[in-house]
Amino acid sequence: MSDVSAVPAARQRFAPAATITVVLSLLGLNLGNHLLGWNSLWLGPVGAVGLIVFARASGLTWHQLGLARSTHAAGLRWGGMFIGAVAAVYLVGVLLPVTRTAFLDVRYHLPPASILFTAFVLIPLGTVLLEEVAFRSVLWGMLARHARMWQVLLGSSLLFGLWHVIPATASADGNAAIGSVFGALGGYATLALIVGTVLFTAVGGLVAGELRRRSGSLLASVGMHWATNGLGVLFGSLAWRLAF
Repeated sequence: MSDVSAVPAARQRFAPAATITVVLSLLGLNLGNHLLGWNSLWLGPVGAVGLIVFARASGLTWHQLGLARSTHAAGLRWGGMFIGAVAAVYLVGVLLPVTRTAFLDVRYHLPPASILFTAFVLIPLGTVLLEEVAFRSVLWGMLARHARMWQVLLGSSLLFGLWHVIPATASADGNAAIGSVFGALGGYATLALIVGTVLFTAVGGLVAGELRRRSGSLLASVGMHWATNGLGVLFGSLAWRLAF
């Protein structure tokens, strides 16, 4: 057997171990960010680069990672359409008084400069970059080596939901609408909030994963992810200004 054919075979044997390594790395990054207070502005880029380097060393191609140049146009097209759709929905939600309270999150009741920094720097670098590379690029590519596509979609989405267990408890403190809904559950409020957050973000992961699958590009799910988060901050700021 030649060296050229032996290397892929060797990598294939270690594919399950590589996948487990990625999952454990994500657990470490999550704990470091939310429990140890690591700054997401450096954790996001460093974590994303580290995961991609490991994935490439494990034998994944740029195409398997959703980063091939040939898929960029499709990714931008799908991502752009989703950004437009989310913007339209958010605009209606903010303009209608009955739904405006859902956008009143005290974490984003900030001066204009801070809002712009959060939407266009902090969220893209500290949240979207790491999570998309982690779940829709590296983990996606790892799982695809030994699972069917529907299993890849479900598995990556479920893990994406579990990724949000720790930050779930902060949601009720910052958002009055969420707090009022789950606060009525009394002693079960925290558990209900965590389960609800995991399910909600897992569904979001399914949508992002389907965009990734259809386009073949990570850029599609990046657009969707930034739209739901970044535009949420921008329209949340608008909601505060309309409410008072």
